[in-house]
Amino acid sequence: MDIIKDLLAQFGIPQFYVKLGLGMLCSFLLTFYTIPTVVKISRRKNLMDEPGARSSHLRKIPNLGGISMFYSLAVCASIFAFELFELYKFLFASLVILLYIGVMDDIVVMRAYKKLFAQIVVTSLMVIGSDVRIRSFFGLFGIYELNYFFSVAMSIFTFIVLINAFNLIDGIDGLAGGYSILCSAMFGISYYRLGEYNYPLVVLSGVIIGSVIGFLYFNLSNYRNNKIFMGDTGSMILGFLLAFTAICFIDIFIDKKLPEIPRYYLQSAPAIAMAILILPIIDTLNVFMIRICNGKSPLVADKNHIHHSLLKLGLTHRRSTAYILMYYLFIVSVAYFYRHINVNVLLLIIVILGFIGAYLPKLILLLRKPV
Repeated sequence: MDIIKDLLAQFGIPQFYVKLGLGMLCSFLLTFYTIPTVVKISRRKNLMDEPGARSSHLRKIPNLGGISMFYSLAVCASIFAFELFELYKFLFASLVILLYIGVMDDIVVMRAYKKLFAQIVVTSLMVIGSDVRIRSFFGLFGIYELNYFFSVAMSIFTFIVLINAFNLIDGIDGLAGGYSILCSAMFGISYYRLGEYNYPLVVLSGVIIGSVIGFLYFNLSNYRNNKIFMGDTGSMILGFLLAFTAICFIDIFIDKKLPEIPRYYLQSAPAIAMAILILPIIDTLNVFMIRICNGKSPLVADKNHIHHSLLKLGLTHRRSTAYILMYYLFIVSVAYFYRHINVNVLLLIIVILGFIGAYLPKLILLLRKPV
């Protein structure tokens, strides 16, 4: 390792860029070359996603793509961003538990309370064991520093909401994967700008991007024998990792444990993090509100998600995904442009824009109907 460092130093190449480049490349290749094997085994053993009442596909598709994504993430992150596993002792264990839950649910469909219990265990390991917590609201709702117990409860709740919300948006080709790439890129750029101490998180973001790109090649494939879904395994792991990176992002601006590390205070940090993850949050809130207003349980599946509204307009999966990603990228741009205004005002703007995006397709569909 020292020889490699000396060689890189001789050519003036920073070690960070090599880690980032190799991490992205290796994670892409591992996902890309292992998915065909997963597809073959899934078809041979009939481990397929059956079309249902709320499905957006019409034929059986393998849904264990998350296994390949976990494999590439676990291998590449532990090699190129090993510092994270030293700092957050329970990170790898949490990923392994989520892999088990996801695979079980994709194959035999676990009961909701069992999944929730396992998610509470996983998030508790991270929040209590690895101390990954939301420590301050930065003046949001007039609240600043949180006491320990409320901080733990709020952080566990945030993890669980994002894990399940990300699972809910995985309804059409490319949406969950494409959105995770955008989120990882935005968090990665932010970490890069915030200094060298955060470089392992930049590499983790790059590894996620590489892995998801490898998956999307098959998820968006027009050749039916290659097509695969990420399943609950992939969506839960991605939701967990994005929740982890979001909480770390907020924590950067208030962490006082390492005074020698320069800190940049951004009062709107929680609102910026929410803007980046606005799609799963708004989509989940929207469908829960509709179900409750219709007198149904908020946990009963239906076709009231944002992507379902776009499909009803006659758009293809790819176009629906593209429009959703472009609109929510616009929300992030607005949040970044107004990042220095009051955090409560910024959050209100973000939420309003989010709900406009959720209801705009419904409004267009309503106007199209003959009177």
